[in-house]
Amino acid sequence: MLIWKTLDPHFEMDEIISIKGRMVSDQVFVSDNNMVHDLELRGFGETEDAKLLLKSFETLYLLYTKKLVLKKGKRQIDFDSYMGICQKNDSAILTKFLIYRDLRSRGYVVKDGFGFGSDFRVYDRGHFGEKGAKFLIFGLNEGMQEKMGQMQKKIKEIAQMGKEPIIAVIERRGEVIYYKINKMNFCENRIRFE
Repeated sequence: MLIWKTLDPHFEMDEIISIKGRMVSDQVFVSDNNMVHDLELRGFGETEDAKLLLKSFETLYLLYTKKLVLKKGKRQIDFDSYMGICQKNDSAILTKFLIYRDLRSRGYVVKDGFGFGSDFRVYDRGHFGEKGAKFLIFGLNEGMQEKMGQMQKKIKEIAQMGKEPIIAVIERRGEVIYYKINKMNFCENRIRFE
């Protein structure tokens, strides 16, 4: 079943002017207390030692939307350079970024997935910080194969947690299509002979 209809066009990041980030090793962090607070309220990153650590897909998104000025030492890092760095460590980063960008542009708060092979936790609009994530998203590229037995096990565990499992498929053109996954029981079909 296809889901995610056209949503409210309100886009929260327009309120943020410029974020200054630093890259140390392979981690990106924001240390300005005002920015840390604003970004945290919008569902970005994880706070650690009074700094906000950003995930790679969050950093890519903020670079893409030109909200983040990222520096490593004195050198400024742009979107393409950072994507190249990320692809060395994570071959699926482009898929994650495309899904993350699409969900964020629709107004959803998106966090890193927790187990079950899911890529993201997605909070129902307006409920971040109030309720737990409603959806767990699995990212797949068009033509990618996934074993049904493994997928079925993941779906069962997610449903037991009260979350909705969703597959996000990236088409060749880069468009993201979402499919809600439901368990279905088929009635046994036997022909009775008399």
